[in-house]
Amino acid sequence: MGGFFGVAAKEDCMFDLFFGTDYHSHLGTRRGGLAVYGENGFDRAIHNIENAPFRTKFDKDVQKMKGYYGIGCISDYEPQPLIVRSHHGTYAITTVSKINNTDEIVDTIFSNGNSHFLEMSGGDINPTELVAAIINQKENLIDGIRYALDLIDGSLTMMILTPKGIYAARDKYGRTPVVIGKKEDAFCITFEDFAYLNLGYEYFKELGPGEIDVITAEECKVLVAPGDKMKICTFLWIYYGYPSSSYEGISVEQMRYNCGAAMAKRDNVKPDIVAGVPDSGTAHAVGYSNASGIPFSRPFIKYTPTWPRSFMPTIQSKRNLIAKMKLIAVHDLIKDKSLLLIDDSIVRGTQLRETTEFLYASGAKEVHIRPACPPLIYGCKYLNFSRSSSEMDLITRRVIAKLEGTENVAEEVLQEYTNPDSEKYEIMVEEIRKELNFTSLRFNRLDDMLDAVGIPTENLCTYCWDGKE
Repeated sequence: MGGFFGVAAKEDCMFDLFFGTDYHSHLGTRRGGLAVYGENGFDRAIHNIENAPFRTKFDKDVQKMKGYYGIGCISDYEPQPLIVRSHHGTYAITTVSKINNTDEIVDTIFSNGNSHFLEMSGGDINPTELVAAIINQKENLIDGIRYALDLIDGSLTMMILTPKGIYAARDKYGRTPVVIGKKEDAFCITFEDFAYLNLGYEYFKELGPGEIDVITAEECKVLVAPGDKMKICTFLWIYYGYPSSSYEGISVEQMRYNCGAAMAKRDNVKPDIVAGVPDSGTAHAVGYSNASGIPFSRPFIKYTPTWPRSFMPTIQSKRNLIAKMKLIAVHDLIKDKSLLLIDDSIVRGTQLRETTEFLYASGAKEVHIRPACPPLIYGCKYLNFSRSSSEMDLITRRVIAKLEGTENVAEEVLQEYTNPDSEKYEIMVEEIRKELNFTSLRFNRLDDMLDAVGIPTENLCTYCWDGKE
């Protein structure tokens, strides 16, 4: 994923930029970056934040960098913001994106005379550099931004810092958010709406799908009006979003309470306690507990002094080890108990199986698992939920391949597995339960989950669950 924060102010913006960007640390752990423009022109700093918090890495930079316009980002992949010199002038750019047609775009740009792209350490082209190259194909910046939004297959939201202001552009289907805050003598741009609250800003507006605005210290001006088709990622509420966030006016924490309550109404087990996998499963579990009357408890605790809530490393072997290391058992709340455990989702299943085995080893009698969303049947095409190269990394697809005798399952057959009322769905869930050694397993239903969000379902992206675009 990734997150960003921008400030346009009459005075120095560094304090707000530093802390506003830091409030996005839950959205990525690879790179952090800041870029500012002021009397001395552009300045920028990028650091690896895999082994140290954003604030620690940027503390010295903040003391030296000055500017009245600035953009910052937390990235789970590429180094950014980038400073680009082109016929548009010099600008800094940061993006939250997933680009599925990189090769085709690169070939087009080469054919138009672009000479080269810099490769990152893994051999990939920096997606933010690619977006800048697309923008530079057009005669003016606004046309370039529109061209990038239209050309990219996947998703793209961005900020561009120029000497005249900050351009903010939301993905053409609104898959990720852009919110504008305002206070006296300053505007801010943010992915997470809570990030500006402690900095004195108030809500000003939320950009619509495909909307492009330019922000200065004096105003926020619409350059391209929003489109009428919204497909915001539902996983923002289920998993990505920090509890204090809201998207399209819907609170993450409240949605998770609603989600847990809906799960409780359909359940028939009677465990001793309900618990959530920290952190994103906790609010779902509170909602379940409140609706069912079954006590909420915390039978294991995440060691937050050194393992704050964040994305974990992209290398799977390290993810598995860290997932095991950061949870500490409270044995008195586990021994001889029947536990109902709510996690945000089941992706590969490895971590939840190890957590279950850990609970059994700590004396649990039963471990009932309730994922807060439906089975993930399709790999996400629109956000970097997982950088897996194969849908066969999903436990659902491995089980379906086992049941069907092939990995090449026809689309109409896959659709049967997305239907919670079908026989194939029931068989798949039972196979997952046995493989992961749960006492029982019941996924949340798609219709209940969407009702828990509470905005029109046609405005929500559900591709990873039902394959519908």
